[in-house]
Amino acid sequence: GELRAVQPVFQIYGRRQVFSGPVVTLKVFEDNVLVREFLEEKDVDEINSCDIGVRALASHPVKANKKGIGEKHVPVAFAGTRILDGEYLYADTDGILISKTELSV
Repeated sequence: GELRAVQPVFQIYGRRQVFSGPVVTLKVFEDNVLVREFLEEKDVDEINSCDIGVRALASHPVKANKKGIGEKHVPVAFAGTRILDGEYLYADTDGILISKTELSV
């Protein structure tokens, strides 16, 4: 399948630096209600102590809005790449790749 590289703009959080799996997309703006439906909210120190992989632009101390505005399972575009729900993400310390199909790793 087609393999796309995501621009290297993300910080690495969490203890798991290498991870892969199917993508679930959420499109939100300064509102974490939909994100909280998928993840338990944690601060940077908590995330860094967990055995999960997280890529984010940065941490931010200001609380998010709580309006629940956003969309699930829609195409998102950022870091030079358009990503569709159900595609596959492969992340390591060198960066992030997106594939339309699952790869054997």
